[in-house]
Amino acid sequence: MSCPERLALFGDLLDVIAPPGPEARLDDPPAGVRWRPRHWLLIEDGRIAAVQTEAPGADWPRDERPGQLILPGFIDTHVHAPQLDVIASYGTELLDWLQRYTFPAETAWADDEVAARGSARFLDQLLHHGTTSALVFPTVHKGSVDALFSAAWTRGMRLVAGKCLMDRHAPLALTDTPASAERDTLDLLQRWQGRGRLAYAHTVRFAPTSTDVQLQLAGELHAAHPGSYVQTHVAENRAEVRWVRELFPSSRSYLDVYERHGLLTPYSTLAHGIWLDAEDRARLRATGAVIAHCPTSNLFLGSGLFDWSLHARVSIATDVGGGTSLSMQRTLAAAYQVAALQGRRLDAFTLLHAATAGNADSLQLGNEVGRLEPGCMADLAAWDWAEPDSLLAQRLQFAQSLHERLFAWLSLGDERLLRGVWVAGKPQAAASG
Repeated sequence: MSCPERLALFGDLLDVIAPPGPEARLDDPPAGVRWRPRHWLLIEDGRIAAVQTEAPGADWPRDERPGQLILPGFIDTHVHAPQLDVIASYGTELLDWLQRYTFPAETAWADDEVAARGSARFLDQLLHHGTTSALVFPTVHKGSVDALFSAAWTRGMRLVAGKCLMDRHAPLALTDTPASAERDTLDLLQRWQGRGRLAYAHTVRFAPTSTDVQLQLAGELHAAHPGSYVQTHVAENRAEVRWVRELFPSSRSYLDVYERHGLLTPYSTLAHGIWLDAEDRARLRATGAVIAHCPTSNLFLGSGLFDWSLHARVSIATDVGGGTSLSMQRTLAAAYQVAALQGRRLDAFTLLHAATAGNADSLQLGNEVGRLEPGCMADLAAWDWAEPDSLLAQRLQFAQSLHERLFAWLSLGDERLLRGVWVAGKPQAAASG
Protein backbone atom coordinates (compact mmCIF):
# COMPACT_ATOMS: atom_id res chain seq x y z
CA MET A 1 0.00 0.00 0.00
CA SER A 2 1.43 3.40 -0.98
CA CYS A 3 1.91 6.07 1.65
CA PRO A 4 -0.55 9.00 1.55
CA GLU A 5 0.63 12.26 0.01
CA ARG A 6 1.03 14.78 2.80
CA LEU A 7 1.80 18.45 3.22
CA ALA A 8 1.76 20.74 6.24
CA LEU A 9 1.19 24.34 5.17
CA PHE A 10 1.85 27.14 7.67
CA GLY A 11 0.56 30.69 7.40
CA ASP A 12 -2.29 33.03 8.29
CA LEU A 13 -5.52 31.22 7.40
CA LEU A 14 -8.68 33.12 6.45
CA ASP A 15 -11.99 31.87 5.13
CA VAL A 16 -15.51 33.28 5.32
CA ILE A 17 -18.15 30.59 5.62
CA ALA A 18 -21.07 33.03 5.94
CA PRO A 19 -21.35 36.76 5.20
CA PRO A 20 -21.88 39.11 8.15
CA GLY A 21 -25.44 40.07 9.00
CA PRO A 22 -26.62 43.67 8.55
CA GLU A 23 -26.03 44.47 12.25
CA ALA A 24 -22.63 42.81 12.53
CA ARG A 25 -19.68 44.81 13.78
CA LEU A 26 -16.75 44.69 11.36
CA ASP A 27 -13.96 45.83 13.69
CA ASP A 28 -13.66 42.31 15.09
CA PRO A 29 -14.16 39.28 12.83
CA PRO A 30 -17.90 38.51 13.07
CA ALA A 31 -19.46 35.07 13.17
CA GLY A 32 -18.77 33.23 9.93
CA VAL A 33 -15.30 34.77 9.52
CA ARG A 34 -12.54 32.33 10.49
CA TRP A 35 -9.28 34.23 11.00
CA ARG A 36 -6.58 31.84 12.17
CA PRO A 37 -3.14 33.46 12.03
CA ARG A 38 -0.04 31.32 12.45
CA HIS A 39 -1.87 28.03 11.94
CA TRP A 40 -0.97 24.77 10.27
CA LEU A 41 -3.18 23.37 7.56
CA LEU A 42 -2.57 19.65 7.09
CA ILE A 43 -3.24 18.16 3.67
CA GLU A 44 -3.50 14.44 3.04
CA ASP A 45 -4.35 12.78 -0.29
CA GLY A 46 -5.59 16.04 -1.76
CA ARG A 47 -7.93 16.98 1.07
CA ILE A 48 -7.64 19.11 4.17
CA ALA A 49 -7.06 16.75 7.08
CA ALA A 50 -6.76 19.22 9.96
CA VAL A 51 -6.28 22.85 10.96
CA GLN A 52 -4.23 23.35 14.12
CA THR A 53 -1.90 25.65 16.03
CA GLU A 54 0.70 23.05 16.96
CA ALA A 55 3.33 21.89 14.49
CA PRO A 56 2.80 18.40 13.04
CA GLY A 57 5.17 15.52 13.52
CA ALA A 58 8.44 15.17 11.69
CA ASP A 59 6.83 12.79 9.19
CA TRP A 60 4.92 15.69 7.63
CA PRO A 61 6.67 17.61 4.81
CA ARG A 62 6.39 21.31 5.61
CA ASP A 63 5.82 24.48 3.61
CA GLU A 64 6.15 27.43 5.98
CA ARG A 65 4.89 30.82 4.83
CA PRO A 66 4.84 33.11 7.87
CA GLY A 67 2.96 36.32 7.22
CA GLN A 68 1.34 35.09 4.04
CA LEU A 69 -2.44 35.00 3.68
CA ILE A 70 -3.76 31.49 3.00
CA LEU A 71 -7.21 31.54 1.34
CA PRO A 72 -9.42 29.01 -0.39
CA GLY A 73 -8.85 29.11 -4.13
CA PHE A 74 -11.16 31.54 -5.86
CA ILE A 75 -14.12 30.19 -7.83
CA ASP A 76 -15.32 31.86 -11.04
CA THR A 77 -18.96 31.18 -11.93
CA HIS A 78 -19.08 32.65 -15.43
CA VAL A 79 -16.10 32.93 -17.77
CA HIS A 80 -15.48 32.37 -21.49
CA ALA A 81 -12.33 30.38 -22.26
CA PRO A 82 -11.95 31.46 -25.92
CA GLN A 83 -12.28 35.17 -25.21
CA LEU A 84 -8.85 35.91 -23.75
CA ASP A 85 -7.76 37.01 -27.21
CA VAL A 86 -10.44 39.73 -27.38
CA ILE A 87 -10.31 41.06 -23.84
CA ALA A 88 -10.27 44.88 -23.73
CA SER A 89 -11.75 45.33 -27.22
CA TYR A 90 -12.81 48.89 -27.89
CA GLY A 91 -16.01 50.66 -28.42
CA THR A 92 -19.12 48.48 -28.71
CA GLU A 93 -22.13 47.29 -26.74
CA LEU A 94 -23.05 43.66 -26.29
CA LEU A 95 -24.67 42.64 -29.59
CA ASP A 96 -22.14 44.41 -31.81
CA TRP A 97 -19.30 43.22 -29.57
CA LEU A 98 -20.37 39.62 -30.14
CA GLN A 99 -20.36 40.01 -33.91
CA ARG A 100 -17.17 42.03 -34.15
CA TYR A 101 -14.94 40.33 -31.60
CA THR A 102 -16.37 37.28 -29.85
CA PHE A 103 -17.69 35.19 -32.71
CA PRO A 104 -14.46 35.45 -34.76
CA ALA A 105 -12.42 34.45 -31.70
CA GLU A 106 -14.67 31.46 -31.06
CA THR A 107 -14.62 30.40 -34.71
CA ALA A 108 -10.87 29.81 -34.41
CA TRP A 109 -11.54 27.07 -31.83
CA ALA A 110 -12.94 24.83 -34.56
CA ASP A 111 -9.30 23.83 -34.98
CA ASP A 112 -8.57 21.21 -32.32
CA GLU A 113 -4.97 22.36 -31.91
CA VAL A 114 -6.07 25.95 -31.36
CA ALA A 115 -8.63 24.75 -28.82
CA ALA A 116 -6.03 22.63 -27.00
CA ARG A 117 -3.49 25.47 -26.80
CA GLY A 118 -6.18 27.96 -25.83
CA SER A 119 -7.60 25.72 -23.11
CA ALA A 120 -4.19 25.14 -21.55
CA ARG A 121 -3.40 28.85 -21.66
CA PHE A 122 -6.79 29.76 -20.20
CA LEU A 123 -6.57 27.36 -17.25
CA ASP A 124 -3.01 28.41 -16.49
CA GLN A 125 -4.20 32.01 -16.44
CA LEU A 126 -6.97 31.12 -14.00
CA LEU A 127 -4.40 29.52 -11.71
CA HIS A 128 -2.07 32.47 -12.13
CA HIS A 129 -4.89 34.63 -10.73
CA GLY A 130 -5.57 32.32 -7.77
CA THR A 131 -8.72 30.77 -9.28
CA THR A 132 -8.86 26.99 -8.86
CA SER A 133 -12.47 26.18 -9.90
CA ALA A 134 -14.73 27.58 -12.60
CA LEU A 135 -17.95 27.34 -14.57
CA VAL A 136 -16.76 27.88 -18.14
CA PHE A 137 -18.09 28.51 -21.65
CA PRO A 138 -16.05 26.84 -24.40
CA THR A 139 -17.49 27.09 -27.96
CA VAL A 140 -20.07 25.29 -30.09
CA HIS A 141 -17.38 22.89 -31.28
CA LYS A 142 -17.31 19.49 -29.62
CA GLY A 143 -13.51 19.50 -29.76
CA SER A 144 -13.38 22.67 -27.67
CA VAL A 145 -15.15 20.88 -24.82
CA ASP A 146 -12.83 17.88 -25.04
CA ALA A 147 -9.83 20.21 -25.02
CA LEU A 148 -11.02 22.17 -22.00
CA PHE A 149 -11.95 19.09 -19.98
CA SER A 150 -8.71 17.35 -20.92
CA ALA A 151 -6.66 20.32 -19.76
CA ALA A 152 -8.61 20.51 -16.49
CA TRP A 153 -8.23 16.77 -15.97
CA THR A 154 -4.44 16.93 -16.22
CA ARG A 155 -4.40 19.76 -13.65
CA GLY A 156 -6.87 18.07 -11.28
CA MET A 157 -9.13 21.12 -11.36
CA ARG A 158 -12.81 21.32 -10.45
CA LEU A 159 -14.37 22.47 -13.72
CA VAL A 160 -17.92 22.64 -15.04
CA ALA A 161 -18.36 23.23 -18.78
CA GLY A 162 -20.26 22.08 -21.85
CA LYS A 163 -20.78 22.54 -25.56
CA CYS A 164 -22.30 25.90 -26.47
CA LEU A 165 -25.72 25.54 -28.13
CA MET A 166 -26.43 27.90 -31.04
CA ASP A 167 -28.67 26.90 -33.93
CA ARG A 168 -29.54 30.37 -35.29
CA HIS A 169 -28.48 34.05 -35.40
CA ALA A 170 -24.78 33.25 -35.42
CA PRO A 171 -22.14 32.74 -38.11
CA LEU A 172 -22.46 29.43 -39.95
CA ALA A 173 -19.16 28.24 -38.48
CA LEU A 174 -20.63 28.60 -34.99
CA THR A 175 -24.05 27.05 -35.50
CA ASP A 176 -25.26 23.53 -34.88
CA THR A 177 -28.66 21.87 -35.15
CA PRO A 178 -30.84 20.31 -32.45
CA ALA A 179 -29.92 16.87 -33.80
CA SER A 180 -26.17 17.49 -33.82
CA ALA A 181 -26.39 19.23 -30.44
CA GLU A 182 -28.11 16.22 -28.91
CA ARG A 183 -25.62 13.79 -30.43
CA ASP A 184 -22.58 15.77 -29.30
CA THR A 185 -23.98 16.47 -25.85
CA LEU A 186 -24.76 12.83 -25.12
CA ASP A 187 -21.28 11.80 -26.23
CA LEU A 188 -19.63 14.48 -24.10
CA LEU A 189 -21.79 13.65 -21.10
CA GLN A 190 -20.81 10.01 -21.30
CA ARG A 191 -17.13 10.88 -21.54
CA TRP A 192 -16.82 13.64 -18.95
CA GLN A 193 -19.75 13.93 -16.53
CA GLY A 194 -18.55 12.87 -13.08
CA ARG A 195 -15.06 11.97 -14.26
CA GLY A 196 -12.71 13.09 -11.53
CA ARG A 197 -13.65 16.64 -10.61
CA LEU A 198 -15.44 17.45 -13.87
CA ALA A 199 -19.13 18.08 -14.49
CA TYR A 200 -21.18 18.90 -17.56
CA ALA A 201 -23.15 22.10 -18.14
CA HIS A 202 -25.88 22.39 -20.79
CA THR A 203 -24.65 25.64 -22.25
CA VAL A 204 -27.24 27.78 -24.01
CA ARG A 205 -25.37 30.80 -25.40
CA PHE A 206 -28.40 33.01 -24.87
CA ALA A 207 -32.02 32.74 -25.92
CA PRO A 208 -31.66 34.59 -29.27
CA THR A 209 -29.19 32.04 -30.64
CA SER A 210 -31.35 28.99 -29.90
CA THR A 211 -34.70 27.97 -31.34
CA ASP A 212 -37.52 26.72 -29.15
CA VAL A 213 -36.66 23.19 -30.27
CA GLN A 214 -33.09 23.50 -29.08
CA LEU A 215 -34.08 25.17 -25.80
CA GLN A 216 -36.52 22.37 -25.11
CA LEU A 217 -33.81 19.82 -25.88
CA ALA A 218 -31.46 21.49 -23.40
CA GLY A 219 -34.09 21.37 -20.68
CA GLU A 220 -34.87 17.71 -21.34
CA LEU A 221 -31.19 16.73 -21.33
CA HIS A 222 -30.66 18.58 -18.05
CA ALA A 223 -33.61 16.78 -16.45
CA ALA A 224 -32.41 13.42 -17.75
CA HIS A 225 -28.92 13.78 -16.26
CA PRO A 226 -29.01 14.54 -12.51
CA GLY A 227 -25.94 16.44 -11.35
CA SER A 228 -25.50 18.23 -14.67
CA TYR A 229 -25.70 22.02 -14.80
CA VAL A 230 -27.21 24.76 -16.94
CA GLN A 231 -25.37 27.95 -17.87
CA THR A 232 -26.52 30.82 -20.04
CA HIS A 233 -26.98 34.60 -20.16
CA VAL A 234 -30.04 36.67 -19.32
CA ALA A 235 -31.08 40.32 -19.48
CA GLU A 236 -27.58 41.74 -19.83
CA ASN A 237 -28.38 44.60 -22.19
CA ARG A 238 -31.57 46.53 -23.00
CA ALA A 239 -31.25 46.00 -26.75
CA GLU A 240 -30.85 42.27 -26.11
CA VAL A 241 -34.00 42.25 -23.95
CA ARG A 242 -35.97 43.95 -26.75
CA TRP A 243 -34.68 41.38 -29.25
CA VAL A 244 -35.78 38.50 -27.03
CA ARG A 245 -39.23 40.06 -26.76
CA GLU A 246 -39.48 40.08 -30.56
CA LEU A 247 -38.23 36.50 -30.91
CA PHE A 248 -40.38 35.01 -28.15
CA PRO A 249 -43.61 37.05 -28.11
CA SER A 250 -45.54 34.41 -26.14
CA SER A 251 -43.14 34.54 -23.18
CA ARG A 252 -43.80 37.01 -20.38
CA SER A 253 -40.14 37.93 -20.07
CA TYR A 254 -36.62 36.97 -21.08
CA LEU A 255 -36.32 34.80 -17.96
CA ASP A 256 -39.65 33.16 -18.74
CA VAL A 257 -38.20 31.83 -21.99
CA TYR A 258 -35.83 29.69 -19.96
CA GLU A 259 -38.37 28.63 -17.37
CA ARG A 260 -40.81 27.46 -20.05
CA HIS A 261 -38.11 25.10 -21.32
CA GLY A 262 -37.11 23.64 -17.94
CA LEU A 263 -33.85 25.56 -17.67
CA LEU A 264 -34.33 27.15 -14.24
CA THR A 265 -33.20 24.84 -11.42
CA PRO A 266 -30.83 25.06 -8.43
CA TYR A 267 -28.10 23.90 -10.84
CA SER A 268 -28.67 26.81 -13.24
CA THR A 269 -26.40 29.86 -13.42
CA LEU A 270 -27.51 32.78 -15.58
CA ALA A 271 -24.99 35.55 -16.17
CA HIS A 272 -25.79 39.25 -15.66
CA GLY A 273 -29.53 39.54 -14.94
CA ILE A 274 -29.45 43.34 -14.86
CA TRP A 275 -32.80 44.04 -16.55
CA LEU A 276 -35.13 41.72 -14.63
CA ASP A 277 -38.36 42.72 -12.91
CA ALA A 278 -39.90 41.76 -9.57
CA GLU A 279 -41.75 38.77 -11.00
CA ASP A 280 -38.54 37.49 -12.58
CA ARG A 281 -36.77 37.76 -9.25
CA ALA A 282 -39.61 35.87 -7.59
CA ARG A 283 -39.24 33.09 -10.16
CA LEU A 284 -35.51 32.92 -9.49
CA ARG A 285 -36.21 32.53 -5.77
CA ALA A 286 -38.81 29.85 -6.42
CA THR A 287 -36.62 27.78 -8.74
CA GLY A 288 -33.32 28.28 -6.89
CA ALA A 289 -31.51 29.50 -10.01
CA VAL A 290 -28.45 31.73 -9.57
CA ILE A 291 -27.53 35.05 -11.18
CA ALA A 292 -23.79 35.45 -11.83
CA HIS A 293 -22.90 39.10 -11.25
CA CYS A 294 -20.18 40.23 -13.70
CA PRO A 295 -19.37 43.79 -12.62
CA THR A 296 -16.30 44.56 -14.73
CA SER A 297 -18.10 43.34 -17.85
CA ASN A 298 -21.26 45.31 -17.10
CA LEU A 299 -19.21 48.47 -16.62
CA PHE A 300 -16.92 47.94 -19.60
CA LEU A 301 -19.70 47.20 -22.09
CA GLY A 302 -22.00 49.81 -20.56
CA SER A 303 -24.70 47.22 -19.92
CA GLY A 304 -26.01 48.63 -16.64
CA LEU A 305 -25.74 48.37 -12.86
CA PHE A 306 -26.75 45.08 -11.24
CA ASP A 307 -28.58 45.42 -7.90
CA TRP A 308 -27.18 42.59 -5.77
CA SER A 309 -29.54 43.32 -2.87
CA LEU A 310 -32.67 42.35 -4.84
CA HIS A 311 -31.65 38.74 -5.49
CA ALA A 312 -31.78 35.62 -3.32
CA ARG A 313 -28.91 33.73 -4.94
CA VAL A 314 -26.00 35.67 -6.45
CA SER A 315 -22.53 34.52 -7.44
CA ILE A 316 -19.59 36.61 -8.66
CA ALA A 317 -17.78 36.17 -11.98
CA THR A 318 -15.22 37.77 -14.29
CA ASP A 319 -16.94 37.01 -17.65
CA VAL A 320 -13.72 37.56 -19.64
CA GLY A 321 -13.49 38.81 -22.36
CA GLY A 322 -16.43 41.19 -21.79
CA GLY A 323 -14.88 41.62 -18.36
CA THR A 324 -11.51 43.27 -18.00
CA SER A 325 -9.56 40.81 -15.83
CA LEU A 326 -9.45 37.25 -14.52
CA SER A 327 -8.46 38.75 -11.15
CA MET A 328 -11.10 38.12 -8.53
CA GLN A 329 -9.74 41.01 -6.46
CA ARG A 330 -10.39 43.43 -9.32
CA THR A 331 -13.80 41.88 -9.88
CA LEU A 332 -14.77 42.25 -6.21
CA ALA A 333 -13.53 45.84 -6.17
CA ALA A 334 -15.79 46.56 -9.14
CA ALA A 335 -18.73 44.87 -7.39
CA TYR A 336 -18.20 47.21 -4.44
CA GLN A 337 -18.22 50.22 -6.76
CA VAL A 338 -21.37 49.09 -8.58
CA ALA A 339 -23.18 48.71 -5.24
CA ALA A 340 -21.86 52.07 -4.03
CA LEU A 341 -23.31 53.78 -7.11
CA GLN A 342 -26.69 52.48 -5.92
CA GLY A 343 -26.24 53.70 -2.35
CA ARG A 344 -25.15 50.39 -0.85
CA ARG A 345 -21.90 49.16 0.66
CA LEU A 346 -20.50 45.64 0.41
CA ASP A 347 -18.05 44.85 3.21
CA ALA A 348 -14.83 42.97 2.60
CA PHE A 349 -16.00 39.81 4.34
CA THR A 350 -19.13 39.64 2.18
CA LEU A 351 -17.01 40.14 -0.93
CA LEU A 352 -14.49 37.44 0.00
CA HIS A 353 -17.31 35.05 0.89
CA ALA A 354 -18.86 35.61 -2.54
CA ALA A 355 -15.70 34.58 -4.40
CA THR A 356 -15.09 31.48 -2.25
CA ALA A 357 -17.72 29.72 -0.12
CA GLY A 358 -20.59 31.69 -1.66
CA ASN A 359 -19.65 30.72 -5.20
CA ALA A 360 -19.09 27.13 -4.08
CA ASP A 361 -22.57 27.01 -2.59
CA SER A 362 -24.07 28.50 -5.75
CA LEU A 363 -22.67 25.51 -7.66
CA GLN A 364 -23.79 22.99 -5.01
CA LEU A 365 -20.11 22.40 -4.18
CA GLY A 366 -19.93 23.80 -0.66
CA ASN A 367 -18.80 20.48 0.77
CA GLU A 368 -15.85 20.35 -1.61
CA VAL A 369 -14.36 23.81 -2.21
CA GLY A 370 -14.43 27.36 -0.90
CA ARG A 371 -13.66 26.59 2.75
CA LEU A 372 -10.60 25.75 4.85
CA GLU A 373 -11.96 22.85 6.85
CA PRO A 374 -11.30 19.13 7.16
CA GLY A 375 -12.82 17.09 4.36
CA CYS A 376 -12.70 19.85 1.74
CA MET A 377 -10.37 19.58 -1.21
CA ALA A 378 -7.08 21.39 -0.70
CA ASP A 379 -7.65 24.00 -3.41
CA LEU A 380 -5.71 26.89 -1.90
CA ALA A 381 -3.83 30.07 -2.65
CA ALA A 382 -1.10 31.84 -0.67
CA TRP A 383 -0.84 35.61 -1.01
CA ASP A 384 1.37 38.43 0.16
CA TRP A 385 -0.53 41.26 1.76
CA ALA A 386 1.47 43.76 -0.28
CA GLU A 387 4.62 44.25 -2.29
CA PRO A 388 7.36 46.16 -0.48
CA ASP A 389 7.24 49.95 -0.86
CA SER A 390 3.90 49.79 -2.71
CA LEU A 391 0.90 52.03 -2.19
CA LEU A 392 -0.92 49.04 -0.71
CA ALA A 393 1.91 48.46 1.79
CA GLN A 394 1.69 52.10 2.82
CA ARG A 395 -2.08 51.86 3.24
CA LEU A 396 -1.84 48.71 5.35
CA GLN A 397 0.42 50.48 7.87
CA PHE A 398 -2.60 52.52 8.89
CA ALA A 399 -5.18 49.70 8.93
CA GLN A 400 -6.73 49.25 12.37
CA SER A 401 -8.53 45.91 11.91
CA LEU A 402 -8.59 42.76 9.84
CA HIS A 403 -11.56 44.11 7.91
CA GLU A 404 -9.73 47.32 7.05
CA ARG A 405 -6.68 45.35 5.91
CA LEU A 406 -8.77 42.95 3.83
CA PHE A 407 -10.79 45.72 2.21
CA ALA A 408 -7.60 47.52 1.15
CA TRP A 409 -6.15 44.24 -0.11
CA LEU A 410 -9.24 43.54 -2.22
CA SER A 411 -9.35 47.12 -3.50
CA LEU A 412 -5.68 47.53 -4.38
CA GLY A 413 -4.35 43.98 -4.78
CA ASP A 414 -4.27 41.64 -7.74
CA GLU A 415 -2.56 38.53 -9.08
CA ARG A 416 0.91 40.04 -8.59
CA LEU A 417 0.57 39.24 -4.89
CA LEU A 418 0.04 35.51 -5.50
CA ARG A 419 2.83 33.39 -4.05
CA GLY A 420 1.50 29.84 -4.34
CA VAL A 421 -1.50 27.89 -5.54
CA TRP A 422 -2.47 24.28 -4.89
CA VAL A 423 -5.08 22.12 -6.60
CA ALA A 424 -6.06 19.05 -4.59
CA GLY A 425 -2.96 19.62 -2.52
CA LYS A 426 -0.57 19.72 -5.47
CA PRO A 427 1.42 22.91 -6.18
CA GLN A 428 0.78 24.44 -9.58
CA ALA A 429 3.54 25.94 -11.68
CA ALA A 430 1.29 28.81 -12.80
CA ALA A 431 1.67 30.56 -9.45
CA SER A 432 3.93 33.63 -9.42
CA GLY A 433 6.61 34.49 -6.90
